Amino acid sequence: MSSAYVAKLENYVEGRDFMAMQREMPQLLADAIANVPPDRLRLSPAPGKWSVLQILAHLAEDELVTTWRYRQMIENPGVLLPGFDQDLWANVGRYSAWTLEEALSMFRLLREANLRMLAHLTEDQWQSVGIHGERGPMNVRSLDRHMAGHDRNHLDQIRRILS
Repeated sequence: MSSAYVAKLENYVEGRDFMAMQREMPQLLADAIANVPPDRLRLSPAPGKWSVLQILAHLAEDELVTTWRYRQMIENPGVLLPGFDQDLWANVGRYSAWTLEEALSMFRLLREANLRMLAHLTEDQWQSVGIHGERGPMNVRSLDRHMAGHDRNHLDQIRRILS
């Protein structure tokens, strides 16, 4: 993961309430694609680039991974958190065959479950550490902050594709 990418995600969350950012993300996604013809959401903006639908499916599956990571970090401090090949997941997960409703619903439900859990963590639980395969040591709070930036990065990507 490049330092430029990490800095970009940090810029999205700097000085902001990253939990509030995550709470509003399902609605921001729904608003961004409202009234866009479904066929347009399936169009790749360039060869080898994901369509809006594929980005939404990625967000849903990344939230699934993050659900597991948070809980593993809390249960097993110091746990290894392997990275994953997002392009392989898009291929084997057939992101292009998902429906818009599937992607948005999965993302929303997992996000709500994560926010419900996070709202009740103790400070010690927030500080629980995992060792990310690409980013190294991180605690629950830094992963949560990362996810808020990751969300906004993809929301901007969706908006650029649709503009």
